[in-house]
Amino acid sequence: MLKSVLATGAAFAALATAFTPAYADEAPAAAPTASNESTGDDIIVTGSTRAERRFDVSYAVNTISQEDFEKIAPVNFADLIGQLPGFQTEITGGEVQNIYRIRGLPNDGGFVSFQQDGLPLFHENDGVFFRGDAILKQDLMTDHVEVVRGGPAPVYASYSGAIINAITVTGGEDARGKAQVTLGDTGLYRLDAYQAGKLAKDTYYAVGGFMRYHDGYRDNGFPNDKGGQIRANLKHVTDNGFIKLNFNYVNDHNTFYLPIPTNNPLTGASLNQYIDYFDGTMNSPAFRNVNLKYRDGNGVVQSRNSDLSDGRHMQMVNFGAHYEGDFDGWLVTAAAGYTQGKLDFTAFYSTTNPADGNAFAAGYLARATTAFGAVDHFGYTLAGTNTVYDPYAASGLVMQGQYRDIHSKFYSGQANLSVARKFDTGIGTHDIKLGVYGSLYGEDSRTLYQNYLIEVSGKPRTLDLVAYNAAGTELGRVTDNGVLNYAATLNQGDSDAKMFALYANDTWEIVPGLRIDGGIRHERYNYKGWAALTEAANLGDTTTLADDSTRAFTGVILNQKLKPNVTNWTIGANYDFSSHIGVYGRASHLETPPNVQTVMSINPTIITTVADQFEAGLKLSMGRSYLYVTGFYTNFDPLNASFLAYDPTTGRNDVNVPFIGEAQVKGVEFDGAWSVTPWFTLNGALTVSDPKYKNFQSSTGADPEQAEGNQIVRQPKVYGNIRPSFDFTTGDTDVSIYGRYTYMGKRFVDLYNNTALPAYGTVGAGVTVKHGTWQLQVVGDNLFNAHGLTEGNTRTDSLAGQGSAEAIYGRPIFGRNFRLVIGKSW
Repeated sequence: MLKSVLATGAAFAALATAFTPAYADEAPAAAPTASNESTGDDIIVTGSTRAERRFDVSYAVNTISQEDFEKIAPVNFADLIGQLPGFQTEITGGEVQNIYRIRGLPNDGGFVSFQQDGLPLFHENDGVFFRGDAILKQDLMTDHVEVVRGGPAPVYASYSGAIINAITVTGGEDARGKAQVTLGDTGLYRLDAYQAGKLAKDTYYAVGGFMRYHDGYRDNGFPNDKGGQIRANLKHVTDNGFIKLNFNYVNDHNTFYLPIPTNNPLTGASLNQYIDYFDGTMNSPAFRNVNLKYRDGNGVVQSRNSDLSDGRHMQMVNFGAHYEGDFDGWLVTAAAGYTQGKLDFTAFYSTTNPADGNAFAAGYLARATTAFGAVDHFGYTLAGTNTVYDPYAASGLVMQGQYRDIHSKFYSGQANLSVARKFDTGIGTHDIKLGVYGSLYGEDSRTLYQNYLIEVSGKPRTLDLVAYNAAGTELGRVTDNGVLNYAATLNQGDSDAKMFALYANDTWEIVPGLRIDGGIRHERYNYKGWAALTEAANLGDTTTLADDSTRAFTGVILNQKLKPNVTNWTIGANYDFSSHIGVYGRASHLETPPNVQTVMSINPTIITTVADQFEAGLKLSMGRSYLYVTGFYTNFDPLNASFLAYDPTTGRNDVNVPFIGEAQVKGVEFDGAWSVTPWFTLNGALTVSDPKYKNFQSSTGADPEQAEGNQIVRQPKVYGNIRPSFDFTTGDTDVSIYGRYTYMGKRFVDLYNNTALPAYGTVGAGVTVKHGTWQLQVVGDNLFNAHGLTEGNTRTDSLAGQGSAEAIYGRPIFGRNFRLVIGKSW
């Protein structure tokens, strides 16, 4: 029914579009809904001493307004950020925990700081299986987002080559608000709302959030997303500034999409008839009541149940305060916040390639014979039953997957105090900012992985591999109710951290238009934590091989401490020839220490990654048209490219493979808007780069020479988008018609560049109609069902690929989908 409603809405929108020229002729001068994307006049507060025009700063920065959110119409926050130059994102994991890479920085998101009003909600950029987009979600309470790429990010945030800063809505003299309902043909039902206004003299409030239910872009057999967020703030304006109190609460479930096999590894034939490219997933109702077994530190076998439909269940509360005051030119800013949360995460991960049914069974002959006696043949049944399953009645293949059950509690208190003052000197003015930042934070983790045997199918059923004697009598089972390896990976630990940072920045305006600025930040950390040691153990069930080689707690605790410290700096220059033309250059030094999780891990690779970044830019701005061109060069030395490998023999997925070397990324990014007419604007972003590995070393037998000069894993050389927009008025109705073409270049899944992820491009479009206080929007993504793969199969292909020139295992982009949004403002 919902698909019919959306299709009808799309048809009406298309019909309205056909009549656009006639209406445009009637009111040619009006363009009230023209794009409000970043121009030279946008006011920036992120990465600078005080609020400045975007055109005036000496670094690459964008702002994204609520109107931009509408026109980009992202499927998730990573999709939104991915439209900016220099940001390459993978949006295929679902609503949260997606991939954010900045200018080729070889990391899945650890170099990107998520902030709200200039302060992180969790000090580190990556928690235990969560990052910023899981605790700070986009809704109507976000006024706009400021995104700094490179530049001063290392001075104004920890671990950061980029800052994503969500500026929240605050109240004013006039009451205002908005409510909107979003319906999607993927079973999406979402309500967003906010209200802001005056509470008393000089005191203002804002409150809002969202609730959402979503079946999902892929068919799990259960809902994909359910939950929501609420945010509120109270602001009191004083004679010389303001004080603001804020509150955030998140309670949200998000199912995680993992890679699927797309082709038969033996023949290359498509598996689409078994696992649909756009709709299929290895998530399944078969994992709604999983039995997890392991041996605890007292030698007692424990078991508990787990439900895949819980997904990534994030529960988090944050409260904070922000003060600003101007004391005769001394600008004092103080902000503090405290976050406490709990993450319960279940997911079904990909592991090895599908295998021929008979060949897979034969691989267990020796072990089964030792355990059960003379094995004559094997057979497959549906897990926990005697119902025969014949893989050759389908694809002829079977495959493995890994169920992960992870629990973590976390906390983070953070505070920032800064003082800024502008001084006139004999040679221009100095705007100096001195600050101190500190954080007390920590997290614990309980992790259990166990491996399953499944059919090659969407929403797969679990299988048992049964050993028979010559008479056809069952001797035993390789699996136990579908489980291949109980407790293949088992970890538990806890960690706490203390850190403080001192930072300073000076912006020296020598003459109007010529400015030099420099900053420095020194950080000291103190980690302490413990990790529970494990050993191989047989749980003693003689009827199955599934518990023969599990990980078990020994009862011994490993206590660990670490005290890293880092120093980051930046220096830049900016010269504006006029209010329309300017140039800038900048050098930055970024050091990222090991994170706090190292002290609750066994044998981690402990290294401080160091990156030197250089950029030079040209700025052109004329009215609503602008062009920013930035050349950049980054050198990582050392770079920690170590990864956790999957062992197909034991099923373990926590064996660290050290891989240390260098990386160099050079390129250029373009960010522009061309206001062709008052009613037609063309926005676009393009990044062209050459990301390479250099001088790798490995102590595990991997050949580092095969990575020399190779393209950095999952990083394209070319990516970008172009977004036309037609904005006009007919009568008293504002109409906006817009499109988006997004291109992602060729990437590789592995360090050796053996297996490629082919380039792809997608097309989206939408129509927004505003009449008075009402708004209606119809938007569609990937309208032509373009095929594209992301990620690969990182459990097994990170080093040497998938055994094929092009990926046959990966996380496909989402297929064609539509959303209808109806909103009311007041």
